Amino acid sequence: MRLALRRDRVRTPVWAFSVALLFLYAVTALDAVYPTAADRQVRAELVSSPAAIMMSGPGYGLDDYTLGALVANEFALWAMIAVAIMNVLLVVRHTRAEEETGRSELVRAGVVGRHAPATATFLLALIANALVAVLSGAVLVAAGLAAADSFALGAAVGVTGLVFAAVGLVTSQLTEHARTASGLGLAALGVAFLLRAIGDVQQTHGSWVSWLSPIGWAQQIRSFVDLRWWPLALSLALVVLLLLLASSLATRRDVGAGLFPPRAGPADAARSLRSPFALAWRQQLGSVVAWGAGIAVMAYASGTFVDSVGDMVDELTATSPEMAALFGEDDLVNGFVAVLTVFMALAVGGFAISSALRARAEETSGRAEPVLATATSRTRWLGAQLAVTVLGSVVLLVVSGLALGLGALTVGVTTPTLGEYVAAAVVYLPAVLALVGVVWVCLGWRPGLAGLAWVLFLWAFVVGIFGSLLEDLPDAARGVSPYWHVPQLPGDDLDAGSLGLLTLVALALLAVGFVGFRRRDVTST
Repeated sequence: MRLALRRDRVRTPVWAFSVALLFLYAVTALDAVYPTAADRQVRAELVSSPAAIMMSGPGYGLDDYTLGALVANEFALWAMIAVAIMNVLLVVRHTRAEEETGRSELVRAGVVGRHAPATATFLLALIANALVAVLSGAVLVAAGLAAADSFALGAAVGVTGLVFAAVGLVTSQLTEHARTASGLGLAALGVAFLLRAIGDVQQTHGSWVSWLSPIGWAQQIRSFVDLRWWPLALSLALVVLLLLLASSLATRRDVGAGLFPPRAGPADAARSLRSPFALAWRQQLGSVVAWGAGIAVMAYASGTFVDSVGDMVDELTATSPEMAALFGEDDLVNGFVAVLTVFMALAVGGFAISSALRARAEETSGRAEPVLATATSRTRWLGAQLAVTVLGSVVLLVVSGLALGLGALTVGVTTPTLGEYVAAAVVYLPAVLALVGVVWVCLGWRPGLAGLAWVLFLWAFVVGIFGSLLEDLPDAARGVSPYWHVPQLPGDDLDAGSLGLLTLVALALLAVGFVGFRRRDVTST
């Protein structure tokens, strides 16, 4: 337990404070954009559509849309998803990943029980989720919301995280690879999200299908509307059942092995796999497909809002100038599309960073060394990794633009055109490459600092989504985000000079990374 706490002494507080900051930004920004009850009722009408319900919640309190109800209905879902991801990754990292690397076997050689690593990991998850719950509730109380409802919402987020910590313990018993265990855990999260979305669309405040999802249970506490605690007992009961299942499965397998043995592959690789690029693409194809599916669903659902945003924004800007600053004052529909495109491009940036870091994972796992021991040069190997990241980013940008445009076409909006949606998304490629360039510089010279790219990504998210509301933020601070230098199409004019300079910066960062990688020892920190 002490070892786990020591290893996550930075990561866990960062996750917890990030979720609390999400609620803080939500309350601050929503209070600025929707300052009156009339403004919030307009918002309530917007989120009553099936697409909005899928991406938010069951819609408690829409008839009297208070600030608290707005936060609980529209932002709690995303906090739960973030915390669920945190828990799956935390549990797999301290259990299955430790077995895969062989470290767990060394620990187990001492006076350590069979279930000690899993028990210590779950206790760490319990501490992390309690921290998330307390900080989130405290932030909402500090923002002026009711204390009981605030801490209930924080508890709902934390308990949902515990459910997926238990899910991670189960998936860690099924396979011998950490990446597969994480994928199975995140797939379970996707199923929970889908069940909740389908159930909430079927019936007001959720149908029986909603009650098949632990996310649905958390949202059924009705914070800031009609608070009830008992749905959280369902989540706690599920945690106990999953822990018993994980314990039972753990007794049926060998250390380092999964419950299901891996299938043997062919003795010789196909010609399509006999190159560094083909291997890297094969390894990341599943990730590209998963990210693409998620971004496509999100973009399509967002595109269905375009037909109603004009009337909504016109009414809000009459009383809230901040809305005009957020969506633009000349063409509100184009401004709304531009904001949606920024959000999708930021999601692609998250994929790009994750994909770029895969090169480091290949090093630390020992898989890069056998490849580099052949006639494959370092430049060719690293270039293949970069090519997969760039190709995947281009594919996801095109998919996001197409899905956003198709969503708008579904509700009868033909302007902007489908091509303009795609162009508005693809124009963010230089910004995405700049994020990859930061990862590449770290990989080349100080691989241990590669995770700092996520800090830049977080700042890009803040500037991209909330920058127009932060009037006192200087341009120098905004300019740190590569996304700030990209024209927001289709409303803005295309600035070739700015894009060209951003592209040169990205290419320079990539080149510096290549030089560093050629000079350092493989697997060095």
